[in-house]
Amino acid sequence: MNIVVTNLKGGVGKTTATVYLAAVAAARGHRPVVVVDADRQASAAEWLEERPLDGVDVVEAPSERTLTRAMRADEGTVVVDLPPGDERLVQAAIAAADAVVIPTRAGGVEFGRVAYTLELIPAKTARGIVVTAARLGTNDLQETIDWWSGEKVPIWGVVPERVGIAAGPEARLYRDGLDEYGNVLRRVLRAAR
Repeated sequence: MNIVVTNLKGGVGKTTATVYLAAVAAARGHRPVVVVDADRQASAAEWLEERPLDGVDVVEAPSERTLTRAMRADEGTVVVDLPPGDERLVQAAIAAADAVVIPTRAGGVEFGRVAYTLELIPAKTARGIVVTAARLGTNDLQETIDWWSGEKVPIWGVVPERVGIAAGPEARLYRDGLDEYGNVLRRVLRAAR
């Protein structure tokens, strides 16, 4: 199973989503689990080197060739963290994806980049939105959910802002974040069947 986490916009929680999805997959026995960090900043690799996760391996693959090779796993789960703005890498990963998770935030300038990312995904590939750092009960969140629902794009998760999940390598993974991304993984697997 190749799960690609992407959005052509930066700062939306792709690395956090990648690490949490890998942690949940490993905890649920989807082994082996490999995080493919295709971002030249290597944030996911750095995070997992600082705080390794049981049952999760990391491969850095910042080129189309290394990314494609890393996604050829015959068994287990591969979760790919992609950089913002690199269409060639995004297209290479999406071509081998079983499911595409698109983290986004509510409101702002998010819609255009998510819509463009969605256009890159073949119709047969499962895809869904995860609203990250969501301020529950706000108009922005409701408008975002209504918009994507109206566009017939599944919402695979709404991760509340209060959940301490974006602390990065210097902090542990939080139970609430694991629970939220556990729900996302369940929806991903159901959609990819």
